[in-house]
Amino acid sequence: MADITAEDLRAAVAAGQLTEAQAAGLKTLSETRAGMRTPEDEPFELFRGFSEIFVTVGLGILLSGAFGLALATSVPVVMGLAIVALYFLARYFTLTRRMMLPSILLVGAFGTAVLMVAAELLSVQWYQESTIAGYTYSRFDPVFEMAQAVTIATVTAGALLAWFRVFRVPFTMFLVGLTGFGLVISLTMGTGYDGDNPFDLLEGSAMAWCTLVLGLAALAGGIWFDMRDPHRLGRLSSSGFWLHLVAAPALVNTVAQTFLVMGPGLGYVLMALALALITLLAVVLDRRSFLTAGIGYLIFLLIYVTDRSGEGKSWIFVFLGTGVLLTLLGSFWIEARGRIMRALPDFPGKDRLPPYKNTTEAPA
Repeated sequence: MADITAEDLRAAVAAGQLTEAQAAGLKTLSETRAGMRTPEDEPFELFRGFSEIFVTVGLGILLSGAFGLALATSVPVVMGLAIVALYFLARYFTLTRRMMLPSILLVGAFGTAVLMVAAELLSVQWYQESTIAGYTYSRFDPVFEMAQAVTIATVTAGALLAWFRVFRVPFTMFLVGLTGFGLVISLTMGTGYDGDNPFDLLEGSAMAWCTLVLGLAALAGGIWFDMRDPHRLGRLSSSGFWLHLVAAPALVNTVAQTFLVMGPGLGYVLMALALALITLLAVVLDRRSFLTAGIGYLIFLLIYVTDRSGEGKSWIFVFLGTGVLLTLLGSFWIEARGRIMRALPDFPGKDRLPPYKNTTEAPA
């Protein structure tokens, strides 16, 4: 008997044979019995077995040769042929075999190929010649104008969205977010910013405001996906997962650095409040991934703020304190989220967030 997939459960929900809660309960029960997850897990999976790793290694070697051939000969021609080949490979490994890790590699290779073709057609110069001690060599030093960079980022993002429409690989959303960062850099590299911190909103930095907009857009996209799959049965919630990984660093970095430069007192208080609100948002959305993506920035900023003695020992206490808080939050996430959600007043979309009423049991 074939295993029931998330797509099968989705079809059953669409046909009216199961409710979303019943389908989520079946999926959770199946994965729990298989030892894959506990009822409160946030589903995340990169590969299903070593066979996927083996196939990915083979594809990686093959694609490395193709990209090397493109760089040695004609990038547009070889990469154009590679894009066609990637499409048919994805039809087999993604649509037919439904293999996760090869699908991630293929969409990454596709995005890189599109970027290379766009850059070559726009005549971007990637290497500069340098002479040291009479020896001339080429070094990676891209030279391009803002219009070229914006066009490359836009074309790459559009191609990735088209790929997502066909193959529905959730990791594609993460790559779209990365092209968003590329677009931000492209739009701001010619602004002539000469301040101390490009992520300081108070200085009116274009980089800071564009990064903030990108983070909010990624967050909105992640919530949009989450609300269409609140029980996290399939690829919609997985796509939201990757967008939250883009949103968290963009928002945490921009907001925290803006308050940090305000100095002790009001700035640090506002930074603490902002981090608390971000934590609350992660709990409400039931996205540990959103909070996890910002932990590195949180620790760095806490060390920077507390290390006033210059001895460099504050990191010990920051690690201890942060570790205790995160361990407690992770251990009692379900209970804490249930209490918080019940305490919050009704707001638009609350009923489309992951269930929280029966927080100690799997959905039934």
